[in-house]
Amino acid sequence: MSATKHHVMIKGVKDGLVFLLNDACEWEALLQELQHKLEKTHQQILTGPIVHVHVKLGSREVTEEQKEEIRAIIRQKGNLLIQSITSELKTQQGGSEQGSSITTLKGMVRSGQTLHHEGDLLYLGDVNPGGTIICTGNIYVMGSLRGMAHAGVDGNESAIIAASHMRPTQLRIAGIISRPPDEWGIEEAFMEFAYIKEGKMEIDKLHHLHRLGPEALLG
Repeated sequence: MSATKHHVMIKGVKDGLVFLLNDACEWEALLQELQHKLEKTHQQILTGPIVHVHVKLGSREVTEEQKEEIRAIIRQKGNLLIQSITSELKTQQGGSEQGSSITTLKGMVRSGQTLHHEGDLLYLGDVNPGGTIICTGNIYVMGSLRGMAHAGVDGNESAIIAASHMRPTQLRIAGIISRPPDEWGIEEAFMEFAYIKEGKMEIDKLHHLHRLGPEALLG
C-alpha cells in the first residue's frame, strides 16, 4: 500500500468505531482513502451486525455538503450507522467541543462597562453594580458578582454562572432571566451558581455543581 494512505484511522471503542480523519490533507485524497478502507483493507471489521460510527474531523472546518459526502461513503456499508460527525472547532449542533478551554481574565468590571467573551470565562475580580459580563459559554467569577451576568448568550441553556460572592442585579442564561435576588431564598451568597432546570433558573451552592454532571464543567 502507498505510504500516503494514513489519512484515515479507524479505532474500536466501547460503543462502536471512531473514524479519525486527517485535517491537513486534501479533501479528495481523504475521501478516496476512506472509500478504499471501507471497500478493501478494513472489510472484516466493517461487516456483520450494526456498528455505531463516530467521525472526527480534527480541526478541519467542513460544509454540510462535505459532511454529506462523508455520510454517503460510509452509508455504502449497510451495517454502519453514523452517530456523529464532529470537529474540534464546532460540533454538529454548533456548540463548543467538550475539549474547549477556559479563558482567564482579571481586573474589575465597573459601572457602565460591559465585558464580552466567546467561550467559557474565569474572571478573577469583581463585577460592580452597573457592570456586565456577557459570554457564549459558562461564567465563573472569583470575586463579587454584583452587576449583571449573561451566560450562554447564543442560546446554550446548559451554561452556568458561578461566583464566589453572588449578589447580582440580574442573571441571564440563554433567554431565561433570573428572579430578583431577594427572591432566591438564600441567607448567604458565598460560592453560589445559577443554572437552568426545567426551563427556570435555579441558584444552588457551588459544591452541588457535580450533580449536573460533567457537561456543566466542560461547556
